[in-house]
Amino acid sequence: MLVVMEEGAKEQQIQAVIDRMVALGLTVHRSTGVRHTVLGGVGPSETVDLAQFEVMPAVKECHRIASPYKLAARPFRPQGTVVKVGRVEIGGERLTLMAGPCAVESEEQIEQAAEAVARAGAVVLRGGAFKPRTSPYTFRGLGEQGLKLLRSAANRHGLVTVTEVMESAQIGLVAEYSDILQVGARNMQNYSLLRGLSEVRKPVLLKRGPSATFEELLLAAEYILTGGNYDVILCERGIRTFDTHLRYTMDISAIPVLKRLTHLPVVADPSHATGRRDMVPPMARAAVAAGADGLIIEVHCDPDRALSDGAQSLRPSEFAQLVEQLRAIAPVVGRKL
Repeated sequence: MLVVMEEGAKEQQIQAVIDRMVALGLTVHRSTGVRHTVLGGVGPSETVDLAQFEVMPAVKECHRIASPYKLAARPFRPQGTVVKVGRVEIGGERLTLMAGPCAVESEEQIEQAAEAVARAGAVVLRGGAFKPRTSPYTFRGLGEQGLKLLRSAANRHGLVTVTEVMESAQIGLVAEYSDILQVGARNMQNYSLLRGLSEVRKPVLLKRGPSATFEELLLAAEYILTGGNYDVILCERGIRTFDTHLRYTMDISAIPVLKRLTHLPVVADPSHATGRRDMVPPMARAAVAAGADGLIIEVHCDPDRALSDGAQSLRPSEFAQLVEQLRAIAPVVGRKL
């Protein structure tokens, strides 16, 4: 259930509502917007008489949430969530560009990539230190050394970082070096990992699984939100369909659908969705036009020799050209870049 407080409600009035909700066995999550404070009650709310809250002082309105995801639902934060990481805001008026290689391979490689993407306009440096690969014989990352190289390169170029965490045991280590912790598509329903990330006070980039419905994605996000970590960013990265021409099918329609269902920011990953360098720019342009809050794109200075996903990585010049195209599209949909 949701209780929306009136504009200017006093703290003691808000606390009185919280106390009443707790007494009824509900766990209360508080969201303070620009004008209103919203109290989300998670628990056995089906039998709660909403009228008892509607007559309480400073209560504007009260609703019962029918969807299975309570905290991820749009009504919990109607104004939308803006995830802040230093000077970077994800979900605000400005589009957020995340770019870098699929995997950190060496100090020279990540340094060159960081310099190139920063110069083009990216504000977040991506790069994998732990790589979940389909084959156990392929490059699976440098581990902690890769995290250190990613952090160092980002610091030199004024970037924040995003990298994948694959299991609960890695959370502390990855959080030590990275600003945003990524949950890959294969781990979207790794509930042990999600519960662990709910206790970390760092943003989480949650990728949609290749066969996941919107409800399953939002319920995965709910695991993180219920632990008190409200800085969740959703990522559409393609779904598996009957077609085999591309790596996956880029679900552009997911972006406006998710923007309607949830208050969480939504970014798109055209690199993993298509698996082909020539398909990344058109899908990136389409994602921005559809309302994405940002993009996460693979960029490699020598993709033909990349140890991971070179075929889908843009060269720095191609990324810079794409950014210029996005600068023309962004104002049309009310965004800045």
